Amino acid sequence: MASDDQIWLDHRTIRIDDPEDARLVPYRDVRERDLVGREGRFIAEGKVVLNVLLANAAFAVESLLVLENRLAGLLEQICLCPDDVPVYCVSRHVMDAIAGFPMHRGILAVGRRSTPCSTSQLIDALPEKSLAVVLCGISNHDNMGSIFRNAAAFEADCILMDKTSCDPLYRKAIRVSVGAALKVPFAREGSIEEIVGKLQRAGFDIYALSPSGTETIYTAQPGARTALLLGTEGEGLPKALMQKLRTVRIPMSQEFDSLNVATASGIALSRFSRFSAA
Repeated sequence: MASDDQIWLDHRTIRIDDPEDARLVPYRDVRERDLVGREGRFIAEGKVVLNVLLANAAFAVESLLVLENRLAGLLEQICLCPDDVPVYCVSRHVMDAIAGFPMHRGILAVGRRSTPCSTSQLIDALPEKSLAVVLCGISNHDNMGSIFRNAAAFEADCILMDKTSCDPLYRKAIRVSVGAALKVPFAREGSIEEIVGKLQRAGFDIYALSPSGTETIYTAQPGARTALLLGTEGEGLPKALMQKLRTVRIPMSQEFDSLNVATASGIALSRFSRFSAA
């Protein structure tokens, strides 16, 4: 005899056996469609990311697509979804056909972000003692996701990105961030010069991270309001901007190339976060 939970799941879910079903269009070929935009929508993948999505009121879940053998393990998460959120249940064959590649996690959700905050709004909302991460030209989704994960781990208050940086709500960036892209407040707009100017007017001490920095991160003494500025690998931060800011470096071997920007962000955030004094 089926349990009450199983009966409820059977009633709550919608079984779909045709990968061409029109209700599954938002999930179709997610790898390719990530790069063309979703009008404020995004794909969340996996149970851990779904938990973060459901816990943040700044985002809404529009629908779920779940592999049939993963349903029982998602009872708690499905209960948190409003009754009007459809939960589609499919076989492995249908799931892989929809996604366009083998989906090992077997859990997808279409999320929607509410009206994004502007850079100015985020800065204005920061507490008197705060740590901001500022990104210039970060275009690699793996790096973006890892930086968000590091920012969440060291409790940075926000991430501010210029318009040349990639969208942290791309599926891969969300997945690599383990959901931190849905947790850490962020804004993505304008030029890096505009962002730096707004932070300076708000009383932030800005540290530009570069292998050629004039002092190490271990001698720098961050103030109450600190911003850590990171640039893309290769070109790094604009030289004209670095000449106007305090530059710091991570001491490392001179016999090998510099650290990956995501790794560097973790080391620098560890130094500048409140945990460094613990």
